[in-house]
Amino acid sequence: MKKNNLLKMCLGIFTLLFFAMSLNSCKSSKSKDAVSAVKETASNASSTVADAAKSATEAAGNAASAAANATKEAASATAAAVVPDDGKDAFVEISTSFGAMKVKLFKECPKHKANFIKLANEGYYNDLLFHRIIKGFMVQGGDPKSKNAAPGARLGGGGPGYKIDAEIGAKHFKGAICAARQGDQVNPKKQSSGSQFYLVQGRPQTKDQLDRIAQMKKITYTEEETKRYLTEGGTAQLDNDYTVFGQVVEGIEIIDKLAAVATAQGDRPLEDLKMQVKVLKK
Repeated sequence: MKKNNLLKMCLGIFTLLFFAMSLNSCKSSKSKDAVSAVKETASNASSTVADAAKSATEAAGNAASAAANATKEAASATAAAVVPDDGKDAFVEISTSFGAMKVKLFKECPKHKANFIKLANEGYYNDLLFHRIIKGFMVQGGDPKSKNAAPGARLGGGGPGYKIDAEIGAKHFKGAICAARQGDQVNPKKQSSGSQFYLVQGRPQTKDQLDRIAQMKKITYTEEETKRYLTEGGTAQLDNDYTVFGQVVEGIEIIDKLAAVATAQGDRPLEDLKMQVKVLKK
């Protein structure tokens, strides 16, 4: 009897211990599961935040790129229609230390005419340099980087940030004002620089020279054009490749004076030659 009671008591104690161990094991398992769940949730949240940050960065980059492209397109569009075209020739004055030149801007080149007038009215050209001079060929200016440029600094790569569609047709007679541009390899459409220009000095052509140029470029020169190249001179070899958008009508001798200055390597004058440009009423 006593043995049976003792056995029952031991069995009861064992049962209680087993139940307690099972309960602890269950709690431990649930605790581990909870910790794992928290870790997984945190990991997923971190991944979500990282993905969101990446997407936001990409979106910001795309927006910045789109804004930059829109700005360039807007600038190009502005250059093409900065001044309402009245269908008439316009006149500007380009002043130098040697004197002033009166320049007619051709109505046949409305985009270049409007752009040059816009920049002149803004004072864009004032105090810029004629930074490249080749005697017997041309004098070039209009690079905004030339203002206050250090002696010896290489110039010729600056501009307002846009190009102008080519308006090729007029010839390169002496005194022509023409748009500078990048070469055909990177600029097959022959688009003009937004601000840089050159004034033609050139030399009188012989009949044989002009005939060879005409044959090579498939150009038919009129009798008047031939006469001008033979007497006044110019750079016929540039015809059909650059936009000529005007002509010096007074003070053409200033080009000869500019072209006669001493230059350093790279064709930059040893002494700075500044310009002032203003729009004339007539």
